[in-house]
Amino acid sequence: MEEFRRGYARLCAAPQEPVLRRLRELGGARGRLDLAAQGLSLETCGALARLLPGAAPVTELALGDCGLSEEGAKLLLHGLCSNTTVKALDLKGNNLRTVGAEALGKLLRQNKSIRSLILEWNSLGVWEEGFSFFCQGLGANSSLQRLDLRNNQINHQGAGELAMALKHNSSLQELDLRWNNIGLLGGRALLNCLHSNKTLKRLELAGNNVPSDILKAVEQAMDHNQERETILSETQNRTHILSKEVLSLKDEKTRQFLDLMDTIDKQREEIARSGRMSATQVSQLQEALDEQHSIMNSLKAKLQMTEAALALSEQKVHDLGELLRATQQEHSSAAERHFTELQQQEQEGVDRENKLLRDLSAASEKNLLLRSQVDELEKKCKAQQDQLFQVKQDLTNTTAELKLRAAQAEERLEAEKRRFKQSLEDMEALRLKEVDHMTQHMESSERSMQDRIQRLETIRMALEEELSRVRAAALAERGQAEEELIKVRNQARLEEQQRLEHLEEKLRLVTESRDEAQHCCLKQKQMVAEAQAKASQLSLHADGLRRRLEELQQDLNSKEEEKVTEVNKVKAELQEQVGHLQAERAAQEGLREKIAALERQLKAQSSNHREALLDKEAEISVLLEKLRMKEADISRMREEEAQRARFLQNAIMAYVQGSPLGAHSSRR
Repeated sequence: MEEFRRGYARLCAAPQEPVLRRLRELGGARGRLDLAAQGLSLETCGALARLLPGAAPVTELALGDCGLSEEGAKLLLHGLCSNTTVKALDLKGNNLRTVGAEALGKLLRQNKSIRSLILEWNSLGVWEEGFSFFCQGLGANSSLQRLDLRNNQINHQGAGELAMALKHNSSLQELDLRWNNIGLLGGRALLNCLHSNKTLKRLELAGNNVPSDILKAVEQAMDHNQERETILSETQNRTHILSKEVLSLKDEKTRQFLDLMDTIDKQREEIARSGRMSATQVSQLQEALDEQHSIMNSLKAKLQMTEAALALSEQKVHDLGELLRATQQEHSSAAERHFTELQQQEQEGVDRENKLLRDLSAASEKNLLLRSQVDELEKKCKAQQDQLFQVKQDLTNTTAELKLRAAQAEERLEAEKRRFKQSLEDMEALRLKEVDHMTQHMESSERSMQDRIQRLETIRMALEEELSRVRAAALAERGQAEEELIKVRNQARLEEQQRLEHLEEKLRLVTESRDEAQHCCLKQKQMVAEAQAKASQLSLHADGLRRRLEELQQDLNSKEEEKVTEVNKVKAELQEQVGHLQAERAAQEGLREKIAALERQLKAQSSNHREALLDKEAEISVLLEKLRMKEADISRMREEEAQRARFLQNAIMAYVQGSPLGAHSSRR
């Protein structure tokens, strides 16, 4: 309000002190601008007209008894045409006439915010043209609810103009026309306009020389409008409440449907997640089985390699045995040859004693041959000793490698057994946990679906009860309307007996009220039909939801059956895999038994080979002893033969020297 005061002081060259004082007294008050009985000048009116279009805080404007001139009132009303905040305007006691009436008509046509207009103690009805312009603005207005036209010198023609305006106006609720000159004709015109105007609830006509019957008829029309307004407000409230309830039910249904769809989506997601988990688990199991198969294949390959190595070792042992047999045969043949040669040499020695000179060369050759043979035999013995030592080392290495490989294979087999057993136990525990989780989840989902079905049933029952209540209310309203019709008919009969003059008008009023009541009944019936249709739609929707629930239950049952079949299939596959693994285990046990038998055979062959080697070494040592003895005998025989040869040479020399040939040669 202080800004308003400063603006007024700025716009007025000579601001009025009473106005400034009143604005200063109002100070920070907001909403009401009271300038009553201030005697506003034309300049002040012009300043206020320039300030009022932007006067946002002002909702009530009191300008009563201000002595406004025609031009000042025109300026003020022109400024209010574009105002959107003023709700109440008080212009009583300003002697407004033609120009003021025209400005008021323009204000009523253009302004959409004024709800209350007080024009008491003016002279709007003096000039018919100005008042008709005001009435035209009132007919075009759609926001004014209260109009005070007391003491405005309105005659029956002005009342006719007002009646024409009221026929077109649909917002005015209170009209005060007291203390004017309306008369009988004006009263009838106003009464006739009330047949088409159903919004006016209060019409004051006291002090206008209007007959009492017209006043009573106007009062009855006002009562009828008030009752109609109350009925319409009640029906609007009821329809609003019903629409709110229907919207709330629709929202609740949609929310329940969305919750149901969310739960269904969640269940589908859980089913998909469980399927993915089972698929991942099956893939993991398949990978584990593939790893087991690969490990078994590697073990089989290793076993095949060990078998091949064993076959190679057996082949080597067989070759070494053949070599040993060949060496034994060679040793035996050499010993036999040597023995036969020794016998022959003994016989030849006996013969040589007789024929020493003849066989010296033969004996020396034989000695050379024997030496070469002995050297060859020694070389062969050394080579055989080296071969035997290498064979021993190879046998020890092969036996150690076979033992290590067998131990590693046993350890791997034990580890694979433990791992496979642990994986089987883990798979069984996971399967049991998944089955328990799925059963619990299915039970909880079944319980939640049953609870939701029960809630839907309770909602359907509540809707049926609400429909029955609406039907009962409609029937009660119909009964009330019929009672009102009976009352109106009785009243019409009484009035027909009392007053024959106004029979047609009252009958028309009664028929209109009956038509309105029937129209209200038809509306109520339509509302009931709409409620029934909505209830049927809701029941159909509930049936659709029930069918949807049954379909979802069937889908869940099918999903559960599929899951059970998948679980059974997985069980069967696992059992088959367990059977395969048991068969592989049996095969591994058979391979282990074969390995043990082969190890026993290797041990027996190695022990036999060791014994054979020991026997061969003993034979070789015996043969070496025999060779040393033979060499000693040969050296002794050589010495004896050399001694014999020396003796024979000495004897021959002595014989030659003692003979005559020797003497002759000595003399020569």
